[in-house]
Amino acid sequence: MTAMVLSCALVWAVFLALHLVLNGRWWPWLAVSLLPPVALALVPLVLLGAASVTGDGLAAALAAGCLLVAWPQNGINLRGLLARGSGEVGLRLVSWNTQHWNQGGDPDRFYAFLRALDADVYVLQEYLNGFEGGEVWGIDDEERLRAAFPRHHLAVGNHSVTLSRFPPAGPPVPVGACSLRVDLRAGGRVLSTYNVHIPVQLTVMNPLRPAFLRDMRRRAAARDREYAALVADLRGNPHPVLVTGDFNTSAAIGDIRRMPRSLRDAIGVCRAVLPASWNARARLRLWRIDWAFTGGGARVGSYRFRAAEGLSDHLVQELTVTV
Repeated sequence: MTAMVLSCALVWAVFLALHLVLNGRWWPWLAVSLLPPVALALVPLVLLGAASVTGDGLAAALAAGCLLVAWPQNGINLRGLLARGSGEVGLRLVSWNTQHWNQGGDPDRFYAFLRALDADVYVLQEYLNGFEGGEVWGIDDEERLRAAFPRHHLAVGNHSVTLSRFPPAGPPVPVGACSLRVDLRAGGRVLSTYNVHIPVQLTVMNPLRPAFLRDMRRRAAARDREYAALVADLRGNPHPVLVTGDFNTSAAIGDIRRMPRSLRDAIGVCRAVLPASWNARARLRLWRIDWAFTGGGARVGSYRFRAAEGLSDHLVQELTVTV
């Protein structure tokens, strides 16, 4: 038993070392890094418990080291035990991946849900139709959007929609091929909102087929371009910023480290200890792939995930922001 626990601890330590070195640097590791982030905490905790039973000090030390080293990537939000929010009254914003804009669903129910969110600013992704496999086609729902939100300004681009009660400070700016920047005049200042949608890592298909690796490599290159374009625009932006959307990146995926250190993750004011936004239709959700960041003087007062009532596989991000 002791030898088995030590062997498992050594195997996990080797895996973790490879993960820390290759994650975010070698595109095939994208598939490996899709593991639920909480596994980076659960596995060493189980090993630590087994080592305490067998009295194996070396296995215990390995497990404890793995737990500590990988802690920033396990998705656990211990600040949620103390988070209370700032109490500041700011603009109400929702960010949501609509999953192909109500494709095949009831449009009346879809729009009723959006209106019930009652947000000052809506940041919506996947303003398109399509299917798994990569093929998408554009849609035109602007007439219905304007009718449903007559007091909001509408910006559309890169398959994204931004609706705002605050007037735009300029035309919308496409960022890369999948994100949209909209500058708003809010509270006497300009707030730059970034409506982000990073491409997904892979297509569900037989992993033994050569097409699987070709597709994943193509998608990894697309992700690189989107992150590079987003970071470049952020570094050149003098305004307060809110960056939110579907990053298709969990805490265990190294790509999220590309975000500038000057930005603050909104999770610090979220009360969830294990925040997760996907899969919204599953009872057990293990991945947080939807994020919100602020910088340049913008602050988040409250932040939570809200049920999408079966309309999408992503939960809705709700937050209040002050400038």
